[in-house]
Amino acid sequence: MSTKKNVLLSTATVAALAVALTACGGNGGTSASGGGTWNKDAIVNIGSLYEPQNLDNTAGGGQGVTEVLNGNVYEGLFRLTDDGKVDKLLAEDYRTSADGLTYTFTLRDGVKFHSGKALTSEDVKYSLEKVLAKDSQSARKSNLEVVKDIATPDARTVKITLSQKSVSFVYNLSYVWIINSQAKNLKTTEDGTGPYTLNKWTRGSALSLNRFAGYWGDAAANKQVVFHYYKDATALNNALLTNAVDVVTSEQSPDALEQFKSNGSYKVNDGDSTTKLLLAFNDKAKPFTDVKVRQAVSAAIDDKKLLESVWGGYGKQIGSMVPPTDPWYEDLTSVNAYDVTKAKKLLAEAGYAKGFSFTLDTPNYDPHPTAATFIKSQLAKVGITVKINTITPDEWYTKVYKNHDFSATLQEHVNDRDLVWYGNPDFYWGYDNPQVTQWVKEAEEAPDAAAQTELLKKVNQQTAKDAASDWLYLYPQIVVASTKLSGYPVNGLNTQFFAYDIKKTG
Repeated sequence: MSTKKNVLLSTATVAALAVALTACGGNGGTSASGGGTWNKDAIVNIGSLYEPQNLDNTAGGGQGVTEVLNGNVYEGLFRLTDDGKVDKLLAEDYRTSADGLTYTFTLRDGVKFHSGKALTSEDVKYSLEKVLAKDSQSARKSNLEVVKDIATPDARTVKITLSQKSVSFVYNLSYVWIINSQAKNLKTTEDGTGPYTLNKWTRGSALSLNRFAGYWGDAAANKQVVFHYYKDATALNNALLTNAVDVVTSEQSPDALEQFKSNGSYKVNDGDSTTKLLLAFNDKAKPFTDVKVRQAVSAAIDDKKLLESVWGGYGKQIGSMVPPTDPWYEDLTSVNAYDVTKAKKLLAEAGYAKGFSFTLDTPNYDPHPTAATFIKSQLAKVGITVKINTITPDEWYTKVYKNHDFSATLQEHVNDRDLVWYGNPDFYWGYDNPQVTQWVKEAEEAPDAAAQTELLKKVNQQTAKDAASDWLYLYPQIVVASTKLSGYPVNGLNTQFFAYDIKKTG
């Protein structure tokens, strides 16, 4: 799961904004239109709002650590590509036993960590155990708890035995960074196998990566990338306009797009987002224990109007936790759709004809304060009083995610295929439907992807009917770049931003 925190849910991370659409459209990452000669020693400057909390994705590093390090500094046995496919990476090959419980992986030969140590099976074992450790905040920790045993018969062989079948096991392994088992101080340093090494991190300002001369694969297309961090969308856009940065990983201000769309020096790219903005109820705290109350609140909020007010026509209404890029997507926007009359009726049936009051814990970064104010005004029309409690990402992680001390909250969940969190009654929102939990379990043990998809469609439908949360909208995803650049990712799945293929002319 991944939320944003510049917290959570890519490990538990939390934050992930993005915008989408443009008349320019297309995959801006495929070819540069500015002309000129590709400079192999170029420095590529990247603008972002998501600075890491630390550099360890099992220690609450947040969305920012995934954006900057995933695929660039650290690699997994497998890689989730920008178009959602799972490719072999550090795993040269693998085979599965007839009962589906044992996976045997053969590692690539000749792979070295940035420290110079050769990659071995012990490093893979260490890395997986790090994700599964008691204090791990990894987004995929619970999904990987099916791991029963990890054997290392030789330096290039890893044999993993599961306690039960997991049709998503290889996919989930794409989230596991392979780290040197001897590495220390991973919150501030790194030792991965990726095409870049960490150069310098100046907190509050920038983080730079240098091309790794000893990389096992194709060398990075540029000499250095520098992620520059900004506090707001206006500062980020100004940096792009003044050439302080060459590309913005996820445009935050739809009002600013016209200045780029009408300027031949820039390209605005339409990508696919997996980031959902949720009004997450604590389903174990009154009055949200009552499904009719949750349905009423959902029906009382005009999601379309909210989306328009925040993103000016970009993004999509979603109606559930599942974005269109997930295999089990169905359009459920008609379930608990905006209907004030229905909302009042449901409240009366639940015993709250005169409404009630609750506190909405709201992260302090955009667009949460704006969304919270909008929700407050919408719910007031049906007699519900909302007190907005604005908190920092770190406070959100402790208060809401860890301690479950809240009535309702706003939060972004950035990962694809994260519907399955509704099958975990211990997750922070406390949704507990035994049938859903069973379907999620059966889906993971399904014999194939088709059977998994059918079961998760049922989960999608049931959680929508139960108004387990109110899925306000799906973020758009807009990457704005100088036309001197090519090769950059445009979809930002799970907030990753592969920089190694970026070419810069001039």
